[in-house]
Amino acid sequence: MSTTGRPLPQLLGDARRWFEEALLATLAEAGAAPVSPTQTAVFAALDEEGTTVSELARRMGVTRQTAHQAVHGLIGIGLLEQAPDPASARRRLIRRTPEGLRTHHLAERILADLEQTLARRLGPETVTALRAALEAPWGEPPGPGGKTC
Repeated sequence: MSTTGRPLPQLLGDARRWFEEALLATLAEAGAAPVSPTQTAVFAALDEEGTTVSELARRMGVTRQTAHQAVHGLIGIGLLEQAPDPASARRRLIRRTPEGLRTHHLAERILADLEQTLARRLGPETVTALRAALEAPWGEPPGPGGKTC
């Protein structure tokens, strides 16, 4: 079934980088503040009402320290802010500033355009099938020896 012999995870990573590189280049061209790939992942993981750094780290699959560094870089350029969590006096929520919200909406439009570009290049049926395969429930990852966890 494989046409290149490359492992599927590597191909998926290349596909993610295609979107990421195009997104970052287009954001820069539009005059948006420069951000890193990790910082774009923060934006994708944020809830509208705000999210704690610990929850962002969990959603991104990174350490709390990595998420913290990405968040504080985005706070430093004015795209995110910290606010008290109404549910807990000890926690702080991370949320988009008005400029962060504008940048987020721009990124959403760019990603939609990139998906359309991909559909023109590969065919809409291929992109629809790819989306369906990625959105389908895959179940828990297999454990050691290929056994389901």
